Amino acid sequence: MKQSQIRNFSIIAHIDHGKSTLADRIMEETQTVSEREMSSQLLDSMAVEQEHGITVKSRTVRSYYTANDGETFEYNFIDTPGHVDFSYEVSKSLAASDGAILLVDATQGVQAQTVANYRLAKENNLKIIPVINKIDHPNADVEETKIQLMELADVDEDEMLLISAKTGIGVDLVLEAIKDRIPEPVGDIEAPLKALVFDSHFDAFKGIVAYIRVFDGEFKANNLLRFMQQTTDFQVVEAGIFKPDMVAVDSLHAGDVGYVITGLKDPQLVKIGDTLTSQNHPTPEALPGYKESESMVFAGFYPKDNNYKELKSAIQKLALNDSSFHYKEEKSDALGLGFRCGFLGMLHLSIIRERLEKEYQLGVLTTTPNVTYHVILKNGKEVIVDNPVQFPDFSEIDHVEEPFLDVHMTVPDEQVGDIMKLAEKRKGIFQDMAYNSGQTELNYALPSSEIAYDFFNQLKSLSHGYATMETQFKGYQTADVVKMDVLVNYATVDALGFVVHRQDAVEIGQKLVEQLKYAIPRKLFPMPVQAVVENKAIARANVPPLRKSATTGSDKKNAAKQDMLRRQSANKRLGSKAEMDLPQEVFNAILEVNNDN
Repeated sequence: MKQSQIRNFSIIAHIDHGKSTLADRIMEETQTVSEREMSSQLLDSMAVEQEHGITVKSRTVRSYYTANDGETFEYNFIDTPGHVDFSYEVSKSLAASDGAILLVDATQGVQAQTVANYRLAKENNLKIIPVINKIDHPNADVEETKIQLMELADVDEDEMLLISAKTGIGVDLVLEAIKDRIPEPVGDIEAPLKALVFDSHFDAFKGIVAYIRVFDGEFKANNLLRFMQQTTDFQVVEAGIFKPDMVAVDSLHAGDVGYVITGLKDPQLVKIGDTLTSQNHPTPEALPGYKESESMVFAGFYPKDNNYKELKSAIQKLALNDSSFHYKEEKSDALGLGFRCGFLGMLHLSIIRERLEKEYQLGVLTTTPNVTYHVILKNGKEVIVDNPVQFPDFSEIDHVEEPFLDVHMTVPDEQVGDIMKLAEKRKGIFQDMAYNSGQTELNYALPSSEIAYDFFNQLKSLSHGYATMETQFKGYQTADVVKMDVLVNYATVDALGFVVHRQDAVEIGQKLVEQLKYAIPRKLFPMPVQAVVENKAIARANVPPLRKSATTGSDKKNAAKQDMLRRQSANKRLGSKAEMDLPQEVFNAILEVNNDN
Protein backbone atom coordinates (compact mmCIF):
# COMPACT_ATOMS: atom_id res chain seq x y z
CA MET A 1 0.00 0.00 0.00
CA LYS A 2 1.17 3.56 -0.72
CA GLN A 3 2.74 5.44 2.16
CA SER A 4 0.07 8.13 1.79
CA GLN A 5 -2.51 5.52 2.88
CA ILE A 6 -0.57 4.25 5.95
CA ARG A 7 -1.14 5.49 9.50
CA ASN A 8 0.98 4.30 12.45
CA PHE A 9 -0.43 5.24 15.86
CA SER A 10 -0.66 4.33 19.55
CA ILE A 11 -3.22 4.92 22.28
CA ILE A 12 -1.86 6.44 25.50
CA ALA A 13 -3.84 6.56 28.72
CA HIS A 14 -3.77 6.16 32.48
CA ILE A 15 -4.56 2.65 33.73
CA ASP A 16 -8.30 1.74 33.59
CA HIS A 17 -9.23 4.64 31.31
CA GLY A 18 -10.51 2.27 28.59
CA LYS A 19 -7.54 1.89 26.24
CA SER A 20 -7.93 -1.87 25.71
CA THR A 21 -11.69 -1.47 25.21
CA LEU A 22 -11.13 1.20 22.54
CA ALA A 23 -8.63 -1.11 20.83
CA ASP A 24 -11.30 -3.83 20.80
CA ARG A 25 -13.85 -1.46 19.22
CA ILE A 26 -11.37 -0.33 16.55
CA MET A 27 -10.74 -3.96 15.59
CA GLU A 28 -14.48 -4.60 15.50
CA GLU A 29 -15.24 -1.53 13.35
CA THR A 30 -12.48 -2.42 10.87
CA GLN A 31 -13.44 -6.13 10.89
CA THR A 32 -9.85 -7.06 11.76
CA VAL A 33 -11.10 -10.16 13.58
CA SER A 34 -14.29 -12.12 13.10
CA GLU A 35 -17.15 -11.96 15.58
CA ARG A 36 -16.32 -15.51 16.66
CA GLU A 37 -12.67 -14.61 17.37
CA MET A 38 -13.50 -11.39 19.19
CA SER A 39 -13.12 -11.30 22.97
CA SER A 40 -12.72 -8.66 25.66
CA GLN A 41 -9.19 -7.20 25.91
CA LEU A 42 -8.13 -9.20 22.86
CA LEU A 43 -4.63 -7.69 22.75
CA ASP A 44 -4.00 -8.51 26.42
CA SER A 45 -3.18 -12.12 25.59
CA MET A 46 -0.94 -13.04 28.53
CA ALA A 47 -2.56 -14.78 31.48
CA VAL A 48 -1.15 -12.20 33.91
CA GLU A 49 -2.66 -9.36 31.83
CA GLN A 50 -6.10 -10.97 31.87
CA GLU A 51 -5.81 -11.71 35.60
CA HIS A 52 -4.70 -8.20 36.61
CA GLY A 53 -6.80 -6.36 34.00
CA ILE A 54 -3.79 -4.35 32.76
CA THR A 55 -1.59 -4.21 29.68
CA VAL A 56 1.97 -5.30 30.46
CA LYS A 57 3.53 -5.85 27.06
CA SER A 58 2.79 -3.76 23.98
CA ARG A 59 1.08 -5.54 21.09
CA THR A 60 0.74 -4.60 17.43
CA VAL A 61 -2.16 -5.11 15.01
CA ARG A 62 -2.78 -4.05 11.41
CA SER A 63 -6.30 -3.06 10.36
CA TYR A 64 -7.73 -1.85 7.07
CA TYR A 65 -10.18 1.03 7.32
CA THR A 66 -12.49 2.17 4.55
CA ALA A 67 -12.97 5.91 5.09
CA ASN A 68 -16.15 7.91 4.46
CA ASP A 69 -14.75 8.96 1.07
CA GLY A 70 -14.43 5.30 0.04
CA GLU A 71 -10.63 5.15 0.18
CA THR A 72 -8.96 2.29 2.09
CA PHE A 73 -6.21 2.98 4.65
CA GLU A 74 -3.73 0.74 6.46
CA TYR A 75 -3.83 1.35 10.22
CA ASN A 76 -0.92 -0.02 12.26
CA PHE A 77 -1.92 0.18 15.92
CA ILE A 78 0.90 -0.29 18.45
CA ASP A 79 -0.54 -0.97 21.90
CA THR A 80 0.86 0.59 25.09
CA PRO A 81 0.59 -0.22 28.83
CA GLY A 82 -0.98 2.26 31.25
CA HIS A 83 0.59 1.40 34.63
CA VAL A 84 3.40 3.60 35.95
CA ASP A 85 5.77 0.61 36.13
CA PHE A 86 5.66 0.08 32.37
CA SER A 87 6.29 3.56 30.99
CA TYR A 88 9.39 2.17 29.23
CA GLU A 89 7.10 -0.04 27.12
CA VAL A 90 5.18 3.12 26.19
CA SER A 91 8.34 4.89 25.01
CA LYS A 92 9.18 1.96 22.71
CA SER A 93 5.73 1.99 21.12
CA LEU A 94 5.76 5.75 20.61
CA ALA A 95 9.15 5.61 18.88
CA ALA A 96 7.54 3.43 16.19
CA SER A 97 4.45 5.67 15.82
CA ASP A 98 3.60 8.85 13.94
CA GLY A 99 0.71 9.90 16.17
CA ALA A 100 -1.13 9.04 19.36
CA ILE A 101 -4.67 9.03 20.72
CA LEU A 102 -4.65 10.64 24.17
CA LEU A 103 -7.50 8.87 25.97
CA VAL A 104 -8.97 10.32 29.19
CA ASP A 105 -11.71 8.84 31.38
CA ALA A 106 -14.52 11.39 31.88
CA THR A 107 -15.20 9.98 35.36
CA GLN A 108 -11.60 10.45 36.57
CA GLY A 109 -10.13 13.22 34.43
CA VAL A 110 -6.46 13.75 33.68
CA GLN A 111 -4.30 11.56 35.93
CA ALA A 112 -0.61 10.91 36.52
CA GLN A 113 0.09 8.55 33.64
CA THR A 114 -2.02 10.71 31.34
CA VAL A 115 0.47 13.51 31.95
CA ALA A 116 3.56 11.29 31.79
CA ASN A 117 2.50 9.58 28.56
CA TYR A 118 1.52 12.88 26.96
CA ARG A 119 5.02 14.20 27.67
CA LEU A 120 6.56 11.08 26.12
CA ALA A 121 4.43 11.60 23.01
CA LYS A 122 5.49 15.24 22.71
CA GLU A 123 9.15 14.27 23.13
CA ASN A 124 8.67 12.02 20.09
CA ASN A 125 7.02 14.90 18.17
CA LEU A 126 3.81 12.93 17.67
CA LYS A 127 0.49 14.37 16.54
CA ILE A 128 -1.99 14.10 19.44
CA ILE A 129 -5.71 13.33 19.11
CA PRO A 130 -7.46 14.12 22.44
CA VAL A 131 -10.34 11.72 23.18
CA ILE A 132 -12.67 11.72 26.21
CA ASN A 133 -14.04 8.27 27.06
CA LYS A 134 -17.00 7.00 29.15
CA ILE A 135 -19.17 10.00 28.37
CA ASP A 136 -22.30 7.87 29.02
CA HIS A 137 -21.23 6.96 32.57
CA PRO A 138 -23.44 8.39 35.36
CA ASN A 139 -20.39 9.89 37.09
CA ALA A 140 -18.92 11.44 33.94
CA ASP A 141 -17.86 15.10 34.20
CA VAL A 142 -17.16 15.89 30.57
CA GLU A 143 -16.86 19.68 30.97
CA GLU A 144 -14.29 19.44 33.77
CA THR A 145 -12.32 16.84 31.79
CA LYS A 146 -12.30 19.20 28.79
CA ILE A 147 -10.83 21.96 30.94
CA GLN A 148 -8.12 19.64 32.27
CA LEU A 149 -7.25 18.47 28.75
CA MET A 150 -7.00 22.01 27.45
CA GLU A 151 -4.64 22.90 30.32
CA LEU A 152 -2.50 19.80 29.71
CA ALA A 153 -2.31 19.53 25.94
CA ASP A 154 -3.02 23.10 24.82
CA VAL A 155 -5.80 21.95 22.49
CA ASP A 156 -9.07 23.59 21.49
CA GLU A 157 -12.39 22.19 22.64
CA ASP A 158 -13.49 21.39 19.07
CA GLU A 159 -10.44 19.13 18.66
CA MET A 160 -11.65 16.76 21.38
CA LEU A 161 -13.65 13.66 20.50
CA LEU A 162 -16.34 12.38 22.90
CA ILE A 163 -16.81 8.61 22.90
CA SER A 164 -17.93 5.56 24.83
CA ALA A 165 -15.55 2.76 23.95
CA LYS A 166 -17.78 0.26 25.76
CA THR A 167 -20.87 0.95 23.64
CA GLY A 168 -19.08 2.15 20.49
CA ILE A 169 -20.44 5.72 20.60
CA GLY A 170 -18.10 8.03 18.66
CA VAL A 171 -15.59 5.34 17.64
CA ASP A 172 -16.32 6.11 13.96
CA LEU A 173 -15.16 9.69 14.60
CA VAL A 174 -11.89 8.36 16.06
CA LEU A 175 -11.26 6.24 12.97
CA GLU A 176 -11.81 9.25 10.70
CA ALA A 177 -9.57 11.44 12.89
CA ILE A 178 -6.73 8.93 12.59
CA LYS A 179 -6.92 9.26 8.80
CA ASP A 180 -7.25 13.06 8.83
CA ARG A 181 -4.95 14.13 11.67
CA ILE A 182 -2.13 11.60 11.97
CA PRO A 183 0.52 12.22 9.30
CA GLU A 184 1.56 9.59 6.79
CA PRO A 185 4.98 8.01 7.38
CA VAL A 186 7.95 9.66 5.71
CA GLY A 187 10.53 7.33 4.17
CA ASP A 188 12.31 6.42 0.95
CA ILE A 189 11.59 2.92 -0.33
CA GLU A 190 14.63 3.18 -2.65
CA ALA A 191 17.06 4.02 0.17
CA PRO A 192 19.10 1.37 2.06
CA LEU A 193 17.01 -0.57 4.57
CA LYS A 194 16.63 1.12 7.95
CA ALA A 195 14.18 -0.39 10.46
CA LEU A 196 13.76 0.04 14.22
CA VAL A 197 13.53 -3.05 16.43
CA PHE A 198 10.95 -1.90 18.99
CA ASP A 199 10.12 -5.27 20.54
CA SER A 200 10.75 -9.02 20.22
CA HIS A 201 9.80 -12.42 21.55
CA PHE A 202 11.32 -15.88 21.57
CA ASP A 203 9.69 -18.81 19.81
CA ALA A 204 10.99 -22.29 20.65
CA PHE A 205 10.72 -23.37 17.00
CA LYS A 206 11.27 -20.14 15.03
CA GLY A 207 13.86 -18.52 17.29
CA ILE A 208 13.89 -14.75 17.86
CA VAL A 209 11.00 -12.83 16.31
CA ALA A 210 11.82 -9.10 16.04
CA TYR A 211 9.04 -6.50 15.87
CA ILE A 212 10.06 -3.70 13.52
CA ARG A 213 9.01 -0.35 12.09
CA VAL A 214 10.53 0.18 8.64
CA PHE A 215 11.66 3.77 8.08
CA ASP A 216 13.53 3.37 4.76
CA GLY A 217 13.99 0.66 2.16
CA GLU A 218 12.39 -2.72 1.69
CA PHE A 219 13.17 -6.39 2.36
CA LYS A 220 11.76 -9.85 1.63
CA ALA A 221 12.08 -13.38 2.93
CA ASN A 222 15.56 -14.94 2.38
CA ASN A 223 17.23 -11.48 2.28
CA LEU A 224 20.49 -11.18 4.23
CA LEU A 225 20.06 -8.65 7.04
CA ARG A 226 22.06 -7.34 9.99
CA PHE A 227 21.39 -5.91 13.45
CA MET A 228 23.80 -2.98 13.44
CA GLN A 229 24.45 -2.49 17.16
CA GLN A 230 24.97 -6.19 17.85
CA THR A 231 26.61 -6.79 14.43
CA THR A 232 24.49 -9.93 14.15
CA ASP A 233 23.94 -11.28 10.62
CA PHE A 234 21.10 -13.58 9.62
CA GLN A 235 18.92 -14.66 6.72
CA VAL A 236 15.25 -13.74 6.89
CA VAL A 237 13.13 -16.82 7.50
CA GLU A 238 9.82 -14.95 7.23
CA ALA A 239 8.49 -11.39 7.12
CA GLY A 240 4.97 -10.58 8.17
CA ILE A 241 2.37 -8.42 9.88
CA PHE A 242 0.13 -8.74 12.95
CA LYS A 243 -3.64 -9.16 12.43
CA PRO A 244 -3.31 -9.55 15.46
CA ASP A 245 -1.84 -13.05 14.93
CA MET A 246 1.31 -13.26 12.80
CA VAL A 247 0.56 -13.42 9.06
CA ALA A 248 3.36 -13.82 6.48
CA VAL A 249 3.65 -11.29 3.63
CA ASP A 250 5.88 -11.05 0.56
CA SER A 251 7.76 -7.95 1.76
CA LEU A 252 7.84 -5.04 4.20
CA HIS A 253 8.73 -1.55 3.02
CA ALA A 254 9.11 2.02 4.28
CA GLY A 255 6.19 2.94 6.54
CA ASP A 256 5.23 -0.63 7.44
CA VAL A 257 5.06 -2.13 10.92
CA GLY A 258 5.53 -5.89 11.17
CA TYR A 259 7.86 -8.68 12.21
CA VAL A 260 10.83 -10.64 10.95
CA ILE A 261 11.63 -14.21 11.96
CA THR A 262 15.40 -14.40 12.33
CA GLY A 263 15.97 -18.06 13.12
CA LEU A 264 18.47 -16.96 15.78
CA LYS A 265 18.35 -19.06 18.94
CA ASP A 266 20.57 -17.03 21.28
CA PRO A 267 18.50 -14.34 23.08
CA GLN A 268 21.65 -12.24 23.59
CA LEU A 269 22.00 -11.60 19.83
CA VAL A 270 19.11 -9.13 19.57
CA LYS A 271 18.81 -5.83 21.42
CA ILE A 272 15.65 -3.73 21.62
CA GLY A 273 16.26 -0.36 19.97
CA ASP A 274 18.74 -1.78 17.47
CA THR A 275 18.66 -0.84 13.79
CA LEU A 276 17.95 -3.51 11.18
CA THR A 277 19.64 -3.07 7.79
CA SER A 278 20.89 -5.01 4.76
CA GLN A 279 24.18 -6.88 4.83
CA ASN A 280 24.94 -6.02 1.19
CA HIS A 281 23.73 -2.38 1.20
CA PRO A 282 23.74 -1.19 4.82
CA THR A 283 22.43 2.21 5.85
CA PRO A 284 25.25 4.60 6.76
CA GLU A 285 23.55 5.87 9.91
CA ALA A 286 21.74 3.88 12.60
CA LEU A 287 18.54 5.03 14.26
CA PRO A 288 18.97 6.62 17.73
CA GLY A 289 17.23 3.72 19.53
CA TYR A 290 16.20 4.16 23.16
CA LYS A 291 17.59 5.44 26.39
CA GLU A 292 18.35 2.41 28.56
CA SER A 293 15.72 1.74 31.21
CA GLU A 294 16.88 2.16 34.79
CA SER A 295 15.93 -0.52 37.30
CA MET A 296 14.35 0.85 40.47
CA VAL A 297 13.95 -2.38 42.45
CA PHE A 298 16.26 -5.38 42.73
CA ALA A 299 15.61 -8.89 44.01
CA GLY A 300 17.16 -12.33 43.78
CA PHE A 301 15.49 -15.18 41.88
CA TYR A 302 16.49 -18.71 42.88
CA PRO A 303 15.11 -22.05 41.68
CA LYS A 304 13.02 -23.96 44.22
CA ASP A 305 13.73 -27.41 42.77
CA ASN A 306 17.42 -27.10 41.81
CA ASN A 307 16.42 -26.57 38.16
CA TYR A 308 18.94 -23.77 37.61
CA LYS A 309 19.39 -24.43 33.88
CA GLU A 310 15.65 -24.22 33.23
CA LEU A 311 15.43 -20.99 35.23
CA LYS A 312 18.35 -19.49 33.33
CA SER A 313 16.78 -20.33 29.97
CA ALA A 314 13.41 -18.88 31.03
CA ILE A 315 14.96 -15.66 32.35
CA GLN A 316 16.92 -15.16 29.12
CA LYS A 317 13.74 -15.51 27.09
CA LEU A 318 11.80 -13.15 29.34
CA ALA A 319 14.59 -10.57 29.06
CA LEU A 320 14.27 -10.80 25.28
CA ASN A 321 10.52 -10.18 25.56
CA ASP A 322 10.96 -7.39 28.13
CA SER A 323 13.95 -5.11 27.59
CA SER A 324 13.34 -3.31 30.90
CA PHE A 325 13.98 -6.55 32.82
CA HIS A 326 17.68 -6.90 33.69
CA TYR A 327 19.53 -9.79 35.30
CA LYS A 328 22.94 -11.15 36.18
CA GLU A 329 24.05 -14.40 37.76
CA GLU A 330 24.83 -14.55 41.47
CA LYS A 331 25.47 -17.17 44.15
CA SER A 332 24.13 -17.32 47.68
CA ASP A 333 25.62 -19.45 50.44
CA ALA A 334 22.11 -20.30 51.61
CA LEU A 335 20.27 -20.62 48.29
CA GLY A 336 22.95 -21.62 45.78
CA LEU A 337 23.04 -20.39 42.17
CA GLY A 338 20.49 -17.79 41.12
CA PHE A 339 20.06 -14.37 39.54
CA ARG A 340 20.09 -10.78 40.76
CA CYS A 341 17.27 -9.15 38.77
CA GLY A 342 16.37 -5.50 38.20
CA PHE A 343 12.78 -4.26 37.78
CA LEU A 344 10.97 -0.99 37.09
CA GLY A 345 8.85 -1.43 40.21
CA MET A 346 7.12 -3.94 42.46
CA LEU A 347 4.33 -4.68 39.98
CA HIS A 348 6.97 -5.38 37.34
CA LEU A 349 8.65 -7.82 39.75
CA SER A 350 5.33 -9.52 40.48
CA ILE A 351 4.50 -9.87 36.77
CA ILE A 352 7.90 -11.41 35.93
CA ARG A 353 7.60 -13.89 38.80
CA GLU A 354 4.08 -14.87 37.73
CA ARG A 355 5.20 -15.37 34.14
CA LEU A 356 8.01 -17.67 35.27
CA GLU A 357 5.55 -19.72 37.27
CA LYS A 358 2.67 -19.80 34.77
CA GLU A 359 4.37 -19.73 31.38
CA TYR A 360 7.44 -21.82 32.25
CA GLN A 361 6.07 -23.84 35.21
CA LEU A 362 9.04 -22.89 37.37
CA GLY A 363 8.94 -22.49 41.12
CA VAL A 364 10.94 -19.37 42.03
CA LEU A 365 12.21 -18.24 45.43
CA THR A 366 12.28 -14.42 45.55
CA THR A 367 14.49 -12.59 48.03
CA THR A 368 13.61 -9.30 49.69
CA PRO A 369 13.49 -6.43 47.14
CA ASN A 370 15.95 -3.57 47.54
CA VAL A 371 17.19 -0.45 45.73
CA THR A 372 20.66 0.68 44.66
CA TYR A 373 22.90 2.49 47.18
CA HIS A 374 26.11 4.45 46.65
CA VAL A 375 28.48 3.65 49.54
CA ILE A 376 31.38 6.08 50.04
CA LEU A 377 34.28 4.42 51.87
CA LYS A 378 36.70 6.12 54.25
CA ASN A 379 39.46 5.76 51.66
CA GLY A 380 37.40 7.84 49.21
CA LYS A 381 36.29 5.01 46.94
CA GLU A 382 32.65 4.63 45.92
CA VAL A 383 30.91 1.24 45.87
CA ILE A 384 27.59 0.81 44.05
CA VAL A 385 25.47 -1.75 45.91
CA ASP A 386 22.37 -3.36 44.38
CA ASN A 387 22.62 -6.46 46.58
CA PRO A 388 22.80 -6.27 50.40
CA VAL A 389 25.46 -9.02 50.33
CA GLN A 390 27.81 -6.49 48.71
CA PHE A 391 27.33 -3.93 51.49
CA PRO A 392 30.78 -3.13 52.97
CA ASP A 393 31.57 -3.59 56.65
CA PHE A 394 30.35 -0.63 58.71
CA SER A 395 33.91 0.09 59.90
CA GLU A 396 34.93 0.94 56.30
CA ILE A 397 32.01 3.24 55.50
CA ASP A 398 32.22 7.03 55.56
CA HIS A 399 28.62 7.63 54.42
CA VAL A 400 25.87 6.14 52.25
CA GLU A 401 23.76 7.81 49.56
CA GLU A 402 20.35 6.48 48.57
CA PRO A 403 18.21 7.29 45.50
CA PHE A 404 15.47 9.90 45.86
CA LEU A 405 12.47 10.47 43.62
CA ASP A 406 10.43 13.59 42.95
CA VAL A 407 6.89 12.40 43.63
CA HIS A 408 3.94 14.37 42.27
CA MET A 409 0.57 13.30 43.74
CA THR A 410 -2.89 14.53 42.83
CA VAL A 411 -5.32 13.75 45.65
CA PRO A 412 -8.90 14.69 46.62
CA ASP A 413 -9.00 17.66 49.00
CA GLU A 414 -10.61 15.66 51.81
CA GLN A 415 -7.74 13.14 51.91
CA VAL A 416 -4.84 15.63 51.86
CA GLY A 417 -4.07 15.24 55.57
CA ASP A 418 -3.93 11.44 55.44
CA ILE A 419 -1.74 11.46 52.31
CA MET A 420 0.68 13.97 53.86
CA LYS A 421 0.96 11.77 56.98
CA LEU A 422 1.75 8.79 54.75
CA ALA A 423 4.46 10.72 52.88
CA GLU A 424 6.03 11.99 56.12
CA LYS A 425 5.94 8.49 57.64
CA ARG A 426 7.89 7.32 54.59
CA LYS A 427 10.51 10.03 55.22
CA GLY A 428 9.20 12.32 52.52
CA ILE A 429 10.52 15.88 52.24
CA PHE A 430 7.71 18.32 51.47
CA GLN A 431 8.35 20.49 48.41
CA ASP A 432 5.14 22.38 47.61
CA MET A 433 1.39 22.02 47.07
CA ALA A 434 -1.28 23.60 44.91
CA TYR A 435 -5.09 23.55 44.85
CA ASN A 436 -6.92 22.81 41.61
CA SER A 437 -10.75 22.53 41.46
CA GLY A 438 -11.44 20.00 44.19
CA GLN A 439 -8.04 18.33 44.02
CA THR A 440 -4.71 19.08 45.63
CA GLU A 441 -1.33 18.59 43.99
CA LEU A 442 1.37 17.50 46.45
CA ASN A 443 5.06 17.42 45.63
CA TYR A 444 7.47 15.44 47.83
CA ALA A 445 11.03 14.17 47.61
CA LEU A 446 10.93 10.56 48.81
CA PRO A 447 13.58 7.87 49.21
CA SER A 448 13.11 5.27 46.49
CA SER A 449 13.29 2.50 49.09
CA GLU A 450 10.25 3.94 50.87
CA ILE A 451 7.96 3.93 47.82
CA ALA A 452 9.28 0.89 45.95
CA TYR A 453 7.17 -1.66 47.82
CA ASP A 454 3.58 -0.71 48.57
CA PHE A 455 3.45 3.10 48.74
CA PHE A 456 1.25 3.33 45.64
CA ASN A 457 -1.18 0.74 47.04
CA GLN A 458 -1.46 2.62 50.34
CA LEU A 459 -1.97 5.88 48.44
CA LYS A 460 -4.83 4.31 46.49
CA SER A 461 -6.31 2.85 49.66
CA LEU A 462 -6.28 6.13 51.60
CA SER A 463 -7.80 8.05 48.67
CA HIS A 464 -10.36 5.33 47.84
CA GLY A 465 -8.74 4.90 44.42
CA TYR A 466 -8.83 8.55 43.34
CA ALA A 467 -5.23 9.62 43.96
CA THR A 468 -2.62 9.52 41.20
CA MET A 469 1.15 9.48 41.41
CA GLU A 470 3.93 10.41 39.02
CA THR A 471 7.61 9.90 39.85
CA GLN A 472 10.86 11.16 38.41
CA PHE A 473 14.39 10.27 39.48
CA LYS A 474 15.85 13.14 41.51
CA GLY A 475 19.34 11.91 42.37
CA TYR A 476 21.25 10.45 45.32
CA GLN A 477 21.25 12.01 48.78
CA THR A 478 23.09 11.14 51.98
CA ALA A 479 21.12 8.80 54.22
CA ASP A 480 21.69 7.17 57.60
CA VAL A 481 21.15 3.55 56.60
CA VAL A 482 22.62 0.31 57.95
CA LYS A 483 22.68 -3.30 56.87
CA MET A 484 20.63 -5.68 59.00
CA ASP A 485 21.96 -9.23 59.08
CA VAL A 486 19.76 -12.15 60.09
CA LEU A 487 21.36 -15.01 62.02
CA VAL A 488 19.62 -18.35 62.36
CA ASN A 489 21.13 -20.66 65.00
CA TYR A 490 24.10 -18.24 65.21
CA ALA A 491 24.88 -18.60 61.47
CA THR A 492 24.46 -15.59 59.14
CA VAL A 493 22.02 -16.29 56.30
CA ASP A 494 23.26 -14.04 53.49
CA ALA A 495 20.02 -14.17 51.49
CA LEU A 496 18.05 -12.63 54.38
CA GLY A 497 20.15 -9.47 54.84
CA PHE A 498 18.68 -6.09 53.87
CA VAL A 499 19.36 -2.37 54.25
CA VAL A 500 17.22 -0.24 56.57
CA HIS A 501 17.20 3.30 57.94
CA ARG A 502 18.96 3.37 61.29
CA GLN A 503 16.06 5.02 63.11
CA ASP A 504 13.78 2.13 62.14
CA ALA A 505 16.27 -0.68 62.78
CA VAL A 506 15.23 -1.67 66.33
CA GLU A 507 11.49 -1.67 65.62
CA ILE A 508 11.90 -3.60 62.37
CA GLY A 509 14.34 -6.04 63.98
CA GLN A 510 11.93 -6.87 66.81
CA LYS A 511 9.00 -7.37 64.45
CA LEU A 512 11.13 -9.44 62.11
CA VAL A 513 12.38 -12.02 64.60
CA GLU A 514 8.81 -12.55 65.80
CA GLN A 515 7.68 -13.14 62.22
CA LEU A 516 10.60 -15.48 61.46
CA LYS A 517 9.93 -17.41 64.65
CA TYR A 518 6.90 -18.91 62.91
CA ALA A 519 8.06 -18.74 59.26
CA ILE A 520 11.36 -20.65 59.53
CA PRO A 521 10.87 -24.44 59.36
CA ARG A 522 11.29 -26.04 62.79
CA LYS A 523 13.89 -28.68 63.58
CA LEU A 524 14.38 -31.13 66.44
CA PHE A 525 16.16 -28.48 68.48
CA PRO A 526 15.36 -24.83 69.30
CA MET A 527 17.01 -22.28 67.01
CA PRO A 528 17.67 -18.65 67.98
CA VAL A 529 16.88 -16.02 65.32
CA GLN A 530 18.75 -12.73 65.71
CA ALA A 531 18.63 -9.38 63.96
CA VAL A 532 22.14 -7.90 63.97
CA VAL A 533 23.23 -4.36 63.09
CA GLU A 534 26.91 -3.37 63.15
CA ASN A 535 27.84 -6.57 65.00
CA LYS A 536 25.25 -5.92 67.75
CA ALA A 537 22.18 -8.12 68.22
CA ILE A 538 19.19 -5.79 68.49
CA ALA A 539 16.46 -8.45 68.64
CA ARG A 540 16.16 -12.18 69.28
CA ALA A 541 13.51 -14.92 69.29
CA ASN A 542 13.68 -18.73 69.39
CA VAL A 543 12.18 -21.01 66.76
CA PRO A 544 10.57 -23.73 68.90
CA PRO A 545 11.73 -27.33 68.36
CA LEU A 546 9.73 -30.22 66.92
CA ARG A 547 9.54 -31.89 70.32
CA LYS A 548 7.35 -34.87 71.10
CA SER A 549 5.00 -34.62 74.05
CA ALA A 550 6.57 -36.91 76.64
CA THR A 551 4.23 -36.90 79.62
CA THR A 552 5.69 -37.33 83.06
CA GLY A 553 4.23 -39.86 85.47
CA SER A 554 6.15 -43.03 84.78
CA ASP A 555 9.82 -43.88 84.82
CA LYS A 556 9.59 -45.36 81.32
CA LYS A 557 8.11 -42.19 79.87
CA ASN A 558 10.63 -39.99 81.69
CA ALA A 559 13.48 -42.12 80.39
CA ALA A 560 12.14 -41.80 76.86
CA LYS A 561 11.86 -38.05 77.26
CA GLN A 562 15.40 -37.71 78.58
CA ASP A 563 16.74 -39.85 75.74
CA MET A 564 14.94 -37.64 73.20
CA LEU A 565 16.33 -34.45 74.78
CA ARG A 566 19.87 -35.88 74.61
CA ARG A 567 19.42 -36.53 70.90
CA GLN A 568 18.15 -32.98 70.46
CA SER A 569 21.20 -31.61 72.27
CA ALA A 570 23.46 -33.49 69.88
CA ASN A 571 21.50 -32.16 66.91
CA LYS A 572 21.81 -28.63 68.25
CA ARG A 573 25.60 -28.81 68.26
CA LEU A 574 25.46 -29.58 64.54
CA GLY A 575 22.76 -27.00 63.91
CA SER A 576 24.89 -24.20 62.53
CA LYS A 577 26.35 -26.60 59.96
CA ALA A 578 23.01 -28.00 58.87
CA GLU A 579 21.50 -27.08 55.53
CA MET A 580 18.99 -24.25 55.90
CA ASP A 581 15.66 -24.69 54.09
CA LEU A 582 14.15 -21.26 53.45
CA PRO A 583 10.60 -21.16 52.07
CA GLN A 584 9.16 -18.05 50.39
CA GLU A 585 7.28 -17.22 53.61
CA VAL A 586 10.60 -16.27 55.24
CA PHE A 587 11.28 -13.56 52.65
CA ASN A 588 7.65 -12.44 52.71
CA ALA A 589 8.04 -11.85 56.46
CA ILE A 590 10.91 -9.42 55.84
CA LEU A 591 8.91 -7.59 53.19
CA GLU A 592 5.88 -7.40 55.47
CA VAL A 593 7.71 -5.78 58.39
CA ASN A 594 9.32 -3.25 56.03
CA ASN A 595 5.90 -2.37 54.62
CA ASP A 596 4.31 -2.07 58.07
CA ASN A 597 6.96 0.25 59.43
